[in-house]
This record gives sequence, C-alpha cells and structure tokens, in this order.
Amino acid sequence: MKHTTFAYLFFLLTFSVQAQHKGNYNEGISRQNIATGNAIVYGHSPKHATPNLTPSSTIIIDVRALQNVRASSYTAIFNVSQIGKTADSTNLLMNNRINAIKKELAQYGILEKDIVIDVISFVPVYEVEVTKKLFSKTYTEVPKGFELQQNIHIQFTKTQQFENILTACAKNEIYNLVKVDYFIENIAEVYKNLQTKLLALIAEKKEYYNILGFNLKDYNAIMADQKYCYFPKDFYQNYQAYNSISFQALKQDKGVTEAKKQTSYYYQPLSYENYDIVVNPSILEPVVQIGMEIKLHFTPKPKEQEVKPEVKTEIKHKYYVISPDGSIDVKELKTDN
Repeated sequence: MKHTTFAYLFFLLTFSVQAQHKGNYNEGISRQNIATGNAIVYGHSPKHATPNLTPSSTIIIDVRALQNVRASSYTAIFNVSQIGKTADSTNLLMNNRINAIKKELAQYGILEKDIVIDVISFVPVYEVEVTKKLFSKTYTEVPKGFELQQNIHIQFTKTQQFENILTACAKNEIYNLVKVDYFIENIAEVYKNLQTKLLALIAEKKEYYNILGFNLKDYNAIMADQKYCYFPKDFYQNYQAYNSISFQALKQDKGVTEAKKQTSYYYQPLSYENYDIVVNPSILEPVVQIGMEIKLHFTPKPKEQEVKPEVKTEIKHKYYVISPDGSIDVKELKTDN
C-alpha cells in the first residue's frame, strides 16, 4: 500500500510540474475541440511533416539573423484630466498633482528633467440652463467650469523604476497609462553586428557548396536584403484562462451563473525557428527585436560556344590560248563569284 501511495504522489507531482510549463495562454480551451486543434494541450503531439526536397539548378542562400536588445531608455506616457470652477483653480489643481509626482519620483532617481508635460486641451465646460416661460422653454448654454487635459512623459532607464512610477501616479489619481516607448541609442552598431555575422555565415555556405562540387564563380548572382526593428508593444496577445462551467450549480440543481472572464495579456516575441543566428536568445523582459535578412540567387552562367575559324577556298580559274605557231598565252577566267 505504501508503494502504491508513493507512486500516486509521484504521478501527481510529475503532472503538476509538467502543467506549470504549459501555462494558460491557449485561448478557448475546452474538451469539445480536442480534435479541432487543441489536442496538443492534452498530451497529443502533432505530426510534423518533412517537406520533400526538389533539386534545382539555381542555388539559393537565404540567411537571417535576429538580435534581442534591451532598451537604453524608456518613456511612459500617462494621460490626466483635471476639472475646476475657474481656469486658475483648474491649473493650480493640476500643478499640485504633477508636483507631487515629481517630488516622489525624485527619490528613485527620476529627476525633473526626465519629466515633460504635454498640454492636450484646456477648454471651458458648459451646461444647459432651462428657463421656463409662460408658453415656452428657453435652453441656454452657460459656463460650468474648465477642463484641463495633459500628457505626462516620464523617462527612465531601469525597468524596476516603472513600478515606482505607477505607484506615484496612482497616489495622485492618475491611472490612464497611454503607452511605454522603447529607445535604443546604438541601433547602427546592432545592424553592423548582424551584418558581420551574416557575411561570415554566407562565406561558410559558399565553402559548403564548393565542397559539394559547385564553384559559385561559374554562377551569376543576384541578391536582396532587408532589415527591420520590432518593439514589444506590437507583440502582446490576449487570452481567457478559464471557462464558465459551474459544478456547484449542478450539485444544487440550480442554473449556471456565467462569470465575467478576465482577459489576460502576455508578451509573445518573434519565434527563433526561422533564424540562422540569434544574438542574446534568452530574454527575461520585453526587448526590442532587430533583424536582418540576406538572400542570394546563383544561376549557372551560359556556356560560351567555341568560334571555329572560317576557311575560305579560293579557286582561280585560268585558260590557255595556243596560237597557230605553237606559242601559249595564259589568261585568267573572270567569274562573278
């Protein structure tokens, strides 16, 4: 019995460890669609068909490189609105909130020079006043106050500082995070590094074909290249991690109350499966992904045909005239050739 219990516990622990690696990101998981695409979640491995190779007289060298780069600086943008009865009081309330944020962020190394205010709008707000008369009503717009809307740009260099920024903004009732921008100072050096690695890889592939007996000097070459840069904001996906089945409702013989499903988001960077070179492949935080691709097509040069020398045979026709006295006179025969 002890052995059975130990084996059962070992199975549970093993299953638990494996389940932690799978995660909940598969959207719309249910046992009804196991045969329509989600069978892998329940342990059924998909079959990967290996494509058949088709030989060709054209040699193609297609190399790709990707580099994961941590941003050198970040800029978080928050939107904030403030209303007040007068223009001065509205502006004063807004300044008090922003100054409080600046004072708190200074404790974490974010100085006033790292904060920029972008004024979006400052407009009066009206309400409709109804005036009743004997036989009619009059609707008149009258000023009710003012609304000031601004964007706060906060620059920081460490991802750990972002939590402090959120806390400082929340304390001052600023919750609308618009976006976070990533910046890289040495992007030209990144492209140069990728180019160097791709050129070295192309040289290896050329040597490989040379060993196989294909001298690429006997081929005409054409090429195309491209580079690109992707930021984390474009690679967030969403999913819902649970369904609406209620076993408690079945026990109590009551109707099922559908719960509101929370939408979760996760960072899904570019997959490495189509890349020959990946620099800094292991990433812990969202990064900027910079890529480069070079494609070469080699087609055989047409064979040069040997030009045979043209041999002309010239025949000069002559005729002989014999006089009665026996003398011979040689004459050339003129032809039209």
